[in-house]
Amino acid sequence: MAPDGTPSAEAAQARGPEVEELRRQRDETHDRLLRALADAENARRRAQREREEFVKYANESLLRDLIPVLDNLDRALDAARAASTPASLVEGVELIQRELLKVLERAGVKRYSAVGQPFDPTRHEAIARVVSTQAPPDTVVSEQLPGYQLHDRVLRAALVAVAVAPDEDA
Repeated sequence: MAPDGTPSAEAAQARGPEVEELRRQRDETHDRLLRALADAENARRRAQREREEFVKYANESLLRDLIPVLDNLDRALDAARAASTPASLVEGVELIQRELLKVLERAGVKRYSAVGQPFDPTRHEAIARVVSTQAPPDTVVSEQLPGYQLHDRVLRAALVAVAVAPDEDA
């Protein structure tokens, strides 16, 4: 060390290779960090693309199962146009209805009836009140449309008429 406190020329030269080594290590670390960031960004983009594609085609299997139902509906309509007997039309439409219900059941959709059950606003939508002495109040007495649920979630509430006691209607 020089008397003024600065490193001597020999000491600076001795540290030159150390400084170069540290710079090289810093550059390598910086390069690895940039590559890791780029890899992480690419993985994020790939995952986003896969999620979007999954959502886009999530119903593919269900829709593929529904296409034959449409084919059968076309056949029933063709048969109804060709035949003069309405019974064959009814049979054809009933067949299509059963087939469609099977497809929906395979997808987790179930049809439910509400008649005779206590009114439940989470599963039933009251569209009428009916005065009744036979059914207890707040009981579903008729159903305009059945309800449907997907696993545990209501897709469409059943449209129902609910019994009321004769004195409640006033």
